Amino acid sequence: MHAYAANVYTSVTEELNRGKQRKFIAVEQEFFRLWWSRVATDTQKHQVHQLVKEGRLEFIIGGQVMHDEAVTHIDDQILQLTEGHGFLYETFGVRPQFSWHVDPFGASAATPTLFALAGFNAHLISRIDYDLKEDMQKAKELQFVWQGSPSLAESQEIFTHVMDQYSYCTPSHVPFSNRSGFYWNGIALFPNPPEDGVYPNMSVPVTDASLSLYAQTMVANIKERAAWFRTQDVLWPWGCDKQFFNSSVQFANMDPLLAYINNHSEEFGVTVEYATVGDYFHAIHDRDVTWSIRNQQDFLPYSTEPFQTWTGFYTSRSSLKGIARRASSCLYAGESMFAQYVLKNPRGPLSKPESLEQLQKLRWAVSEVQHHDGITGTESPKVRDMYVDNLMEGMLAVKKLMASIILDVFWAEKKEELQAGVSDRDSGKQGSEVGPCAVVYNPLAWTVTTFVTVTVHSPGVMVLDESGHPVPAQIQNSTYSQSTYDLYILATIEGLSYRRYYIKTTGKFEEAHQESTSIARVFQFGRKSKKSSHYSGKRLFPVTNECYSILMDRDTNLMHSITERESNQTVQVTQQFLEYKVNADLEHGPISDNYLFTPDGSAVQASDVVGLEIVAGKLVTEIRQYFYRNFTVKDYTYAAYSRIYSIPKGYDGKLLCHRIEQEYRVGPLDLNREAVLRTSTDLNSGQVLYTDNNGYQMQRRTYRAYVNNTVARNYYPMVQTAFMEDNRSRLVLLSERSHGVSSQGNGQIEVMLHRRLWNNFEWDLNYNLTLNDTSVVRPTLWLLLGPKPVTTALYQMSRMALEHRPVVIFGELPINNQMPPGYLQKDAPTLPSSLHLQILSIPGWQYGCNHTEHLQNLQKGHRKESGPDLSRVLLRICHLYEVGEDPDLSQPVAVNLKSLLQSLGTVASVEERSLTGTWDVKDLNRWRWKTAKLESQDFHRSSRMPLGNSTFLLHPKEIKTFFIYFQEQ
Repeated sequence: MHAYAANVYTSVTEELNRGKQRKFIAVEQEFFRLWWSRVATDTQKHQVHQLVKEGRLEFIIGGQVMHDEAVTHIDDQILQLTEGHGFLYETFGVRPQFSWHVDPFGASAATPTLFALAGFNAHLISRIDYDLKEDMQKAKELQFVWQGSPSLAESQEIFTHVMDQYSYCTPSHVPFSNRSGFYWNGIALFPNPPEDGVYPNMSVPVTDASLSLYAQTMVANIKERAAWFRTQDVLWPWGCDKQFFNSSVQFANMDPLLAYINNHSEEFGVTVEYATVGDYFHAIHDRDVTWSIRNQQDFLPYSTEPFQTWTGFYTSRSSLKGIARRASSCLYAGESMFAQYVLKNPRGPLSKPESLEQLQKLRWAVSEVQHHDGITGTESPKVRDMYVDNLMEGMLAVKKLMASIILDVFWAEKKEELQAGVSDRDSGKQGSEVGPCAVVYNPLAWTVTTFVTVTVHSPGVMVLDESGHPVPAQIQNSTYSQSTYDLYILATIEGLSYRRYYIKTTGKFEEAHQESTSIARVFQFGRKSKKSSHYSGKRLFPVTNECYSILMDRDTNLMHSITERESNQTVQVTQQFLEYKVNADLEHGPISDNYLFTPDGSAVQASDVVGLEIVAGKLVTEIRQYFYRNFTVKDYTYAAYSRIYSIPKGYDGKLLCHRIEQEYRVGPLDLNREAVLRTSTDLNSGQVLYTDNNGYQMQRRTYRAYVNNTVARNYYPMVQTAFMEDNRSRLVLLSERSHGVSSQGNGQIEVMLHRRLWNNFEWDLNYNLTLNDTSVVRPTLWLLLGPKPVTTALYQMSRMALEHRPVVIFGELPINNQMPPGYLQKDAPTLPSSLHLQILSIPGWQYGCNHTEHLQNLQKGHRKESGPDLSRVLLRICHLYEVGEDPDLSQPVAVNLKSLLQSLGTVASVEERSLTGTWDVKDLNRWRWKTAKLESQDFHRSSRMPLGNSTFLLHPKEIKTFFIYFQEQ
């Protein structure tokens, strides 16, 4: 911000005013908003308004950041776009219409759908596999109409431009100079500029002596590029990383060069002009060209050279990836709880603006970490610490807000501070210490039956609900600490509702366990080595619930097989931890770092010896496996905790019963090791793997052999889901953070869990990107197994249940049988199981929904400063299934928003909006691009009129966004 970003906006604003021909594009709002609020003067703000109005300063993408496409969740991508778009529309009345996704490491097929829904007319990317880019370049196929979703096809297509081999930077080499070419302002210095004004790596200035040489170089490059595209318009990007901070120097050299080329245009056969991305896309849209269609395949993984495969970042800094996703789900829960509170208690004592600020803090933290050098783990440790601090502070603020809401609703008179349990431990469990009361909030719009886990210090406890009735629970020795116990509470909670559980310590231990709480028994098994076992597979014992029978091998302490009991299908399943070793010395070959994965060979076993405990209880059975390097070492490097659940009669435990929950403990690793969990089965998968794009759609991944780096080039990102299958069964893995995933053998699926690396590559050392990560990580996977129809019907709801687990808030709350009326929520918002409530939020924007009126108010300088708008509710719903994926769940679904939201109040009006809310869909006339395919009748499906004034039809994979206005109470 100090050395670079603020100076870009300050100097560019000044320079654009000095030359009417000059133009500039701005992409990320995080830095621009900081400059706008902390640095810009009133004069500069006025100038920016004028430049935007003239189209000489154009905002592209307009999100808080340029998000990564491989390891981000679609909900978080939408959040950060919405944050940026809301600010731009509120401040300038502009709505970005083009993308500039030049730096993410690979491109996801979810992005075209996302950007089409946001109202973009064209999309621009750069980093795709070098082999593929070369082929596309030769065939003039760098531009196409991309239909990202197989279900939405042309209704959500977008014209896409792939930058050529020179990528998004001006060519750095010029033949007449030993310095970089075209970078006249050099490289930004921190903290202070050089006294002599000479920055490192400044290009040779444009003078009478160099002008002709520069012109010839530029024209030659333009003509070289022109041969790779189908129209006579060449997009020539000017700048690169950390450029234009000293833009007076930059423009002073650019102006005469452009003028010289245009004055000699007949000789050169080229004319040049300053342009925005919008200018370029307008030019090619006006050409009469029929474009080819690209289907829903993505551009992952990304390689830049034979040994430079960017698949390491799928797992780099696993802890950060886990915290970012936990923060996102915490925000999601806080948003819906706050929206309900405001609607039901419009005159409640809680300060609404202050509460919105608490939510805003976490919105910004979750948005900024989606950056392509954020959640990717490709930042320095100092920057990682900043992300983590912002996320943890934001989560604490939102947990406190949720606690205040609960206190206010429960006990209007009692104002003790309710301590919010926020866990530093990198696990799925919430909180470390518990008072006698736990409030559990379900942020999903379905009724959920699940177990919540709290930590207690005594085994003599019983659990009561808000009516004083005993609740099924189980207590057992803690997975983490010898001095505490894990208490599992069986909770059934309606959508967007909370329940209160009273944890009562009782001196009479037996009495407690007769009432409701069962105690688990621990069975210890000695350490076993696979190498020394000659009887593997002979001595098996079962661990079962109603859905699965897991057979464990007594001779190896490893899993042997899993039977899905309803279909009586058995799949052999063994899980082991392995490690890839990587090279640390550049002189001995390619290296792995934050970005790259370059293993020396195949993965090797990480342990020879496995210890085993079975913790068996009435409700929960846990298989605890400890993986040691050998018999002599005391400490284990890896552990796996696998849980299955038995659900008492009277509870709907379908989802709960059908998952095997696995939590792992990995690390600290030895140096230059990359740790994977490999699940080997007898499924005849043919090494075909399915992985998700951003938790939105699945991609089929066929194993391919390459000349170099085959292991790494067959790694893909798993944001939430990966599965493999044959004609009888499917094995699904669901994750709560992003990982790299691969199938390196038939019937195998391996997930990279952790990386620890050091190398002597100078660039890595300079930027502290060697990834010497000594942490212990605790990721979670849920495993589903069964015939395809069974897993198809379960995995979508299951992945949401993992992403949005109930939020547990602890504290001193009263218990009595006369709870305030309305506590047990009636008519909670409930969606069908094929639909997901993506957001229910009060964004607080101050812009008006009438676009013409909003622009007029901005022109008059009448920006509303009356505080946040609390009357506008943002609602977004998505259809989870693809066309044809399931005979029932893939059907279109009609939703009546008035009846869905009746428990929150009376809906006065509904507006369907663009993805980020800034467009009324009736005004959203995106450009049509001419393609060879005949126009489908389906194109305008998503913007068809509603079935009634508040009933809408959602087709497979559709995402619909609404503004809801309620009648004032």
